[in-house]
Amino acid sequence: MSEQSKPVDSSRREFITKASAATSAAAIAPGVFLTAPAAAKPADEAVTDAKRWGILVDTNKCADNCSACVTACETENGWGNSEPNSDPEQRTQWIRSVEIKNKATGYAKTLPMMCQHCETPPCEDVCPTGASFRRADGIVLVDKHICIGCRYCMMACPYKARSFIHEDLHDQKPWAPRGKGTVESCTMCVHRVDEGGTPACVEACSADNHNALVFGDLYDENSEISRELKKHDSVEIRADLGLNTGVRYRGI
Repeated sequence: MSEQSKPVDSSRREFITKASAATSAAAIAPGVFLTAPAAAKPADEAVTDAKRWGILVDTNKCADNCSACVTACETENGWGNSEPNSDPEQRTQWIRSVEIKNKATGYAKTLPMMCQHCETPPCEDVCPTGASFRRADGIVLVDKHICIGCRYCMMACPYKARSFIHEDLHDQKPWAPRGKGTVESCTMCVHRVDEGGTPACVEACSADNHNALVFGDLYDENSEISRELKKHDSVEIRADLGLNTGVRYRGI
């Protein structure tokens, strides 16, 4: 009997089907499954390159010792306190406050640092599995399904914007799936953006009446961020790298 004419073992086929289904629903952390985020963009509203999302940081408006944007990001996405036993130096940070200083004059400024959502992301270039990727609308993300934790992207990022998860996680958010042994960074609150909202850091800064962060579509000349960029000069951090970042800064 030829291979093509052999009868199909229905019990074996049923086992393979069930096993495949079980594998596709595998958990990356206790109680957290890599299913579509609860607030994912509707399937009939595909992401396109008609928009490019960005954030303008006006450091002149950043208040001294303010951490509202950091706290809001941590609360919204569930990082930081979910790793209570980790070394503080290894703890996840999707956004952090950094101080820059002019060595010649001594003038110092504090500003928020997060993934810069580059047009040509170095993290994407070095990722061996394609887990690091840039969406058509400019948001840079990590696909936890295929991240192998090699950390090449962490070494490639000139902004030190990525973190590696070293330990088991707790109290995760359903819209921000995470996993031990994977890399993560600022998502620009993609779950909010896809529903027409703004990132948590921007919302928190506005709530405190600092208004140091402006979010919007860089391609829309009528958006607030485009109007502000046209009105006043801004810079990219490490502009010499030619990455065309989606996050711009004023006052540095």
